[in-house]
Amino acid sequence: MTAHRFLEPLDVIFPRGNKLFGAAGSYGAALMPPWPSVAAGALRSRMLVDAGIDLDAFAVGKAPVKGLGTPQSPGPFRVSRFLLARRVEGAVEVLHPVPSDVVVTENDDRHQARYLQPTVLDEAIATSAPLAHHPALAIDKQAKPATGFWLDAAGWQAWLEDQPIAPDHLVKSEALWRLDDRVGVALAQDTRSAEEGKLFTVQGVALKKGVGFLVEVVGAEPPATGLVRLGGDGRGAALSPVGTLQWPRPDYAALANARRCRLVFTGPALFAGGWRLPGQNEEGRFQAQGIRGRVVSAAVPRHGVVSGWDLARQHPKPAERTVPTGAVYWIEDLEATPEALARIAREGLWPEDGPDLQRRAEGFNACEFAAWED
Repeated sequence: MTAHRFLEPLDVIFPRGNKLFGAAGSYGAALMPPWPSVAAGALRSRMLVDAGIDLDAFAVGKAPVKGLGTPQSPGPFRVSRFLLARRVEGAVEVLHPVPSDVVVTENDDRHQARYLQPTVLDEAIATSAPLAHHPALAIDKQAKPATGFWLDAAGWQAWLEDQPIAPDHLVKSEALWRLDDRVGVALAQDTRSAEEGKLFTVQGVALKKGVGFLVEVVGAEPPATGLVRLGGDGRGAALSPVGTLQWPRPDYAALANARRCRLVFTGPALFAGGWRLPGQNEEGRFQAQGIRGRVVSAAVPRHGVVSGWDLARQHPKPAERTVPTGAVYWIEDLEATPEALARIAREGLWPEDGPDLQRRAEGFNACEFAAWED
């Protein structure tokens, strides 16, 4: 069972990161794209209300729900994809953050996307990098880097095939949303009245008309219409069904035959070894879920931290380091069947001993494979 829903905020939303705010003078920055757990929480909460479930009983495992299970024993419900999207001529187009192996440069107001390539540096260049190959950008002249871009559907297909990304495949963040700072006042815990001198600022995100989020859910049927509470402060978002989607896919058989590929995380990922893939050793070799390979290079941005609030247990979730969305790994000596690659792209990359069921349901560790040409 697979369902697609378009979530379109009705107001400014507050997708918060993991940094505390609320103290006098503090600043709460927005996180875009939000964690996939934002969508999982919004949909599951709505499903519980629609089913008329006693939330207190559900919290202690006494009211299991079809598809959701209980907080202690999650059911098959899973957010398999959570991506920024927009309506284009009546259809929904999915947008991807530019992967970390692509550098966008600006010259005379023109933008160009170039690929990083794994490169062995001269032995005279000392680095602390754990892999022998370093992602390097070879250009004939200096260019100013540009940030804040997303790939449209055609650009994402080009990236999957390791083909050139055209300038018109790039979408600026400013065309999708604007930031909206809001000032708040800290409240006293005992009286709930404003505390003198304790002002703080929180960053909101005002999405453009027709821009929202595409959620793919497997294992349960989420509501198709109506409203959900989305992100910080529970701002409203409208639900609408999405028809059949043609997801851009790589040629898994070609990747298996080539025995090399790139791996990109399309959402934040959680691994016991930090940035390292499950089972990855010092030489870069790893084994997970029926595939083997050797990581020869990786372009991994600075780690993030994810936590959250556990409503059932009424305490914070553990803070965990994440591999950020868009991180790219170059893999050689690949031993995998096309079916194994497709399964991991469908279910996420997890350790051999199995996933964290809670984080799996929330949509973490989503990934995709892509071609790596010479």
